Amino acid sequence: MENKQELPTGWKWVKLGELIKSTQSGTWGEEPLGMPEEEIYNVIRSTEINHQGIIIINDEKVAKRKVKPETAKKYFLQLNDLLIVRSGGTTGKIILGRVGIYLGKANKYLFSNFLLKAQVNETLVLPEFLWRYLNWGKFLQDNIPNLMRRTTGIQNLPMDEYFSIEIPLPPLSEQKRIAAKLQEMMQEIDQARNACEKQLEAAKALSSSYLREVFESLEAQNWPKKKLGEVCKYDSGLWGEESDDSPFCYPILRSNNIRDGKMIFEDLAIRKIESKHVEDKSLQYGDILITTSSGSRDLLGKSAIFIPFDDKVYLFSNFTMRLRPLQKLIDNFYCYFYLQSPDAKKVLQLLQDTTTGLRNLNRKKFLNQLIPLPPLSEQKQISEYLKEKIDYAEKLKSSIEKELETINSLPQSILSKAFRGEL
Repeated sequence: MENKQELPTGWKWVKLGELIKSTQSGTWGEEPLGMPEEEIYNVIRSTEINHQGIIIINDEKVAKRKVKPETAKKYFLQLNDLLIVRSGGTTGKIILGRVGIYLGKANKYLFSNFLLKAQVNETLVLPEFLWRYLNWGKFLQDNIPNLMRRTTGIQNLPMDEYFSIEIPLPPLSEQKRIAAKLQEMMQEIDQARNACEKQLEAAKALSSSYLREVFESLEAQNWPKKKLGEVCKYDSGLWGEESDDSPFCYPILRSNNIRDGKMIFEDLAIRKIESKHVEDKSLQYGDILITTSSGSRDLLGKSAIFIPFDDKVYLFSNFTMRLRPLQKLIDNFYCYFYLQSPDAKKVLQLLQDTTTGLRNLNRKKFLNQLIPLPPLSEQKQISEYLKEKIDYAEKLKSSIEKELETINSLPQSILSKAFRGEL
């Protein structure tokens, strides 16, 4: 690390490699199909090490590989072994340099060739102390990006350079005190995080519960029904040509601009559109945009209501469909809220066609779905009620998310104090 910090009394700088007793690369084995059970072993991969450096093993999902028993004995994990992610893809799911500590049963799991096992010299360093330090955000940020090497799409960590990194080391007695304190504080943070996550799940479910309250009520069962296509005008979008900065270029709202039932005015596509199409394909306040083509089952059919924040002309893409509620028959927000309801989302699951990996919404069936229609005046009252309730739910969710963000930032803050000798 550059610009070494001044260390507390008794601490010293040591190279990481001086604390390691032995290292070993992992194994991957062969496909286990048709192999005798005694030659099939569970192999821990990089994906079993989460962002906190905790090894989470699900025996049903862990990799099963064929390894000869005499070979497997060489790769069994033992208590307090450190597993360093030394190779990985570039997708961001695997964090190069992340370190897991094995706290499970000895001689039960093997480890993959993308991992390096390190056994520490416990006369010099406590395994848990070193594990915490190597997963400290500042250590990772200061060192790993400078060490990464890329080969044919694979990122690699040169271990000789990694083990040459110098780290601050307190006396063993101080390491034990710090590790015990960190364990206690991290458990408290985990408890707070778990409680907050439960609150967040409850808050996320609130909007659906309000929609159910309206659209699954006994009263709603008696409302007359009409086909969606009978109470809305509908139209497909367009795409146009590459932008050339001419006056005929317009922002196009796409499926990625529909997020959690809201219209997000970010990452807008700008396309050149023939002037004869602009008026016909322009969005108006209260229009509802539907995703009609997507590679994801979860994204298909998602919808949002268009509420512009400026005076620009916005068009919509050919992978979406515009609904324009007929004002004499249906309230815009009532229609939007119905499409967000659990009942409407159940219908969506039945309306998907797949073509070469691209899922398409069956528009005819989508427009033929029946929507319950109370009198227009009652629709408007329902819309106002749901606006108020869902706005409350969104504010509550946002507040809890901020609280969770604060909780999630605590571990790194605590680790920073610990490794400055301030804990």
